[in-house]
Amino acid sequence: MLLGVVSDTHGQLDQTRRAMRMLESLAPDVVIHCGDIGSARVVELFRPWNMHYVFGNVDRHEAELRTAILSAGHQCHGRFGELELAGRRIAFLHSDDERRFRETTTADQYDLVCYGHTHHAEQHRAGKTLILNPGAIHRANPHSIAVVDLASMTATIVEI
Repeated sequence: MLLGVVSDTHGQLDQTRRAMRMLESLAPDVVIHCGDIGSARVVELFRPWNMHYVFGNVDRHEAELRTAILSAGHQCHGRFGELELAGRRIAFLHSDDERRFRETTTADQYDLVCYGHTHHAEQHRAGKTLILNPGAIHRANPHSIAVVDLASMTATIVEI
């Protein structure tokens, strides 16, 4: 099973469309958005995917975003998301709440923790946990997303 990971779209439709084209070529089964969605119009672009969202620090209109997410048939997890896919425990958050981020990444409860906020793609391991930031779709150089093969627990950062 392939998991797509995106973050920090900041309401930027052109960059999000580029990310969508890359996702189409990678064909993930599920996609998570690690916050700073920025606009209900971004949610509409992700309509074809099996999507899960968390909010970030620029998502000031949470009620409007939640309505758009639910209307698209997607899942809204508020500020913290948890999933179990392919037998893997996954957490995702924006990471602007540093205490919660630190607690999540050091708990050794998850196989994968995905986060955004920093606009810098990176991945590392802490115990059994793969910690992954896909980078950002907006305000990054380069712009990037990530895909995770949940069977092998390997992540690939993909420039868009």
